[in-house]
Amino acid sequence: MALALLSSLCLLMICLAGGYGQEGKFSGPLKPMTFSIFEGQEPSQIIFQFKANPPATTFELTGETDDIFMIEQDGLLYYTKALDRETRAVHHLQLAALDSNGAIVEGPVSITIEVKDINDNRPTFLQSKYEGSVRQNSRPGKPFMYVNATDLDDPTTPNGQLFYEIVIQLPKINNVMYFQINNKTGAISLTQEGAQELNPDKNPSYNLVVSVKDMGGQNDNSFSHTTSVDITVRENIWKAPELVEILENSTDSYPVKITQVRWNDPGARYSLVNKETLPVFPFSIDQEGDIFVTQPLDREEKDAHVFFAIAKDEYGKPLAPPVDIHVKVIDINDNPPTCLDRRTVFEVQENENLGSSIGIFTAHDMDEENTINSVLKYKIAHQTPKVPADGLFSIEEYQGKLQLAKQSLKKQDNPQYNLTIEVSDKDFKTLCFVQVNVIDINDQIPIFEKSDYGSITLPEDTAVGSIILIIQATDADEPFTGSSKILYRVVQGDTEGRLEVDTDPQTNAGYVKIKKPLDFETEPVSNIVFQAENPEPLVYGVDYNASSFASFKLTVTDVNEAPVFPQHIFQVKVSEDTAVGTKVGNVTAKDPEGLAVSYSLRGDKRGWLKIDSVTGEIFSVAPLDREAESLYRVQVVATEVGGSSLSSMANFHLALTDVNDNAPRLSKDYTGLFFCHPLSTPGRLVFAAADDDLPSFRGPQFTFALGSGSLQNDWEVSKINGTHATLSTKHTNFEERVYEVPVRISDGGRPPLEATVSLPVTFCTCVEGSCFRPAGRQNGIPTVGMAVGILLTTFLVIGIILTVVFIRIRNNGGKDNVENARASEVRPLRS
Repeated sequence: MALALLSSLCLLMICLAGGYGQEGKFSGPLKPMTFSIFEGQEPSQIIFQFKANPPATTFELTGETDDIFMIEQDGLLYYTKALDRETRAVHHLQLAALDSNGAIVEGPVSITIEVKDINDNRPTFLQSKYEGSVRQNSRPGKPFMYVNATDLDDPTTPNGQLFYEIVIQLPKINNVMYFQINNKTGAISLTQEGAQELNPDKNPSYNLVVSVKDMGGQNDNSFSHTTSVDITVRENIWKAPELVEILENSTDSYPVKITQVRWNDPGARYSLVNKETLPVFPFSIDQEGDIFVTQPLDREEKDAHVFFAIAKDEYGKPLAPPVDIHVKVIDINDNPPTCLDRRTVFEVQENENLGSSIGIFTAHDMDEENTINSVLKYKIAHQTPKVPADGLFSIEEYQGKLQLAKQSLKKQDNPQYNLTIEVSDKDFKTLCFVQVNVIDINDQIPIFEKSDYGSITLPEDTAVGSIILIIQATDADEPFTGSSKILYRVVQGDTEGRLEVDTDPQTNAGYVKIKKPLDFETEPVSNIVFQAENPEPLVYGVDYNASSFASFKLTVTDVNEAPVFPQHIFQVKVSEDTAVGTKVGNVTAKDPEGLAVSYSLRGDKRGWLKIDSVTGEIFSVAPLDREAESLYRVQVVATEVGGSSLSSMANFHLALTDVNDNAPRLSKDYTGLFFCHPLSTPGRLVFAAADDDLPSFRGPQFTFALGSGSLQNDWEVSKINGTHATLSTKHTNFEERVYEVPVRISDGGRPPLEATVSLPVTFCTCVEGSCFRPAGRQNGIPTVGMAVGILLTTFLVIGIILTVVFIRIRNNGGKDNVENARASEVRPLRS
């Protein structure tokens, strides 16, 4: 009894510990089976009881028993010591059933014991202390070192799953973590802040305390271990190199190494990116980071180059921002001086003083400015002709200033000199050519061919632009120069500026023209005086005299002219409520001959105005209305009294200002308002008001109220805004008919105006949301009774006509009578 109880208890414990085979039973026949048992269980646990069929009397257990697994003669399989998965994870056993003679009668069969893991091992770092280094500005997230720990528990279960974590960072600046760890792999890398802020000059080293936990770090019962990590911060070597200077047009063998870049770690892939578009990019980089120039450079073509160097990882991703490479091309003296023009021309007046400046001669050198390669020297190498002497000119050695060196020049000696200028830099010489023209000085005055051009008579309506006289003066200075060109101007007798003179550039003739209209009434006779002068100033000691002046007499004859208004448009502003008979404006015109003027109006299409024919005063003769026409335009005609009765016309504009003279009204026709009958709930309709006056005169908004009457219990009016309101029913008990609802609208103007409008609201039967009105009740359509009455009246008239016809046929007889009867039958129809 006790043994049976013990067996039952043991079987129960085994069940709780991990399962009992494929069939889930505590006993059974001999066959291959697999059992799973958690390690660390108490010993003497029963696993299973095998049963054999006679003649089997006992069992034999062989294989990896490790003196732990035993079997009783009655087939009871059990183990005697606690199992350890780390010692043996699987035990392979063989079980056979024997008869009384020890012969195998069943089996052997395979019995597999799987030892299930429990978390009985602590994770351990492989090193008690780790050391590593990282470069300043390394890419965040890229591992630079690893820490590793092991756990003897099953790695396929949470027991052996490790979780890494940085517990302490020293120093920790501003509470910011510069380092991070992959909690699964133990890879340590920089954070974004670390990549930006690590500086070996400030903190050359850091210490981390790193922990590892099993159970994935997610269980309070997990085991842990810690280690120390010392990290040295090394200087970032990925930086822009110093400015590279390359001598232009070098004869070295290319390519030539000029500088280098290096990524912090080996294995980076380097490339160059050109900032500019060049036909050929003359630089390259190898995979060691060495940068080369691949061909000679020309400073005059491009004096500096700027491009990028890029470092990428094996996946083609940039390891850091690009760095700039700056290359300066150093000048050599490889360009001779050049002349700016094939021939440079200067002018010098005759009789100029010794040392006078003729001009500044400059040449150009494409070599670098402000260096010895571009310093130019000037020298006169040759003068042609050498009259009256050689060496008439000198040039400053470095500034190129050309001067008179020996004596003043005379145009009659020679009008032109050709100079050869030698321009040199440190290694080259160039010949340039200068032409010096000797120009005449203005020492002769213009002289009129005659001093009096007589008299000219012109009507005052002579067209502007007409040539009325040709005058002529001559100048003995060199032709077609500023010294001999003649300009004419009126200096006396033309205070109104009516005349002007144009000069012929070839002959110096002066064409006197009408510039402004002539006016007999203002100046009928004028004595006009001209002066002839040069645009160039006269030389010292020479002055204009009487020979440079001429005159003529201008007589202007009278021409009858139309009256003249002082302006084309007269505009006044009055209020639209101006009383009839009020003077609204005044228009005047003047006749050039002094005749009286009579005034009249044209275009007064509304008949609002009249004009006093003598004074030009304009009066209102009818009420004005801004809403009809805000700017009223008419024409005023001024006609001379007597003479040729000539007339002229001006515009008169009457601008009307608004007053509040229009009562409010509905903004549109609201005859279509309706409610569906019968009304189930109180309804409302929206309507709007309008006013023909300007907003500033009718007030900023309208007010609304229900009109007087007995409708106060049926309707209600509510304002929505300054222009809109609602009409609402107060109940639902309305008849099926049209209600005329009075609404009072006030405009709030100065003074306010009010109007009562009627809103027709129909209560009707609705079909599909539309108001249905029977046809017999529509305006303009006759009822059935009316239609029947019209039809009977028509039949009665036809009957009377037929009766008359038959009576006349019977009385007259014969064919003719019949025809007469037919004629008489038609006549009443015509009438």
